[in-house]
Amino acid sequence: MLPGVHRMRHSSEFSAAVRKGRRAGRQTLVIHLNRTGSDPAAPARVGFVVSKAVGPAVVRNRVKRQLRHITRERLAALPSGALVVVRANPAAAGSTTLATDFDDALAAALRPSTGNSGRGRRSQVAGEPRG
Repeated sequence: MLPGVHRMRHSSEFSAAVRKGRRAGRQTLVIHLNRTGSDPAAPARVGFVVSKAVGPAVVRNRVKRQLRHITRERLAALPSGALVVVRANPAAAGSTTLATDFDDALAAALRPSTGNSGRGRRSQVAGEPRG
């Protein structure tokens, strides 16, 4: 079980993490991590999203329990005050790589930003006309 101080309880926290946070995805899950706008002295808070696309209720609850267990073991790796949303993809049902995918996605979300998110203006290739 995830300790109560580390659980997200309000939809505004979920929205802040998903809309303003960094996103890193793998085959079985996507992690949204928002370090800004929260109290740095507060503990990291985590929320889970497991839609009906993952499977029936029994499968969704199993995936949520697995994600809570994986997250509890990695709470020390989360920055203080961070808001984290873990969204399960349909491939999470019955996956044996959930913990590995979680670690990889979390490492990618924690990696410092390069300043270029890959969106927006396309870089010009040498010799290619602008257009």
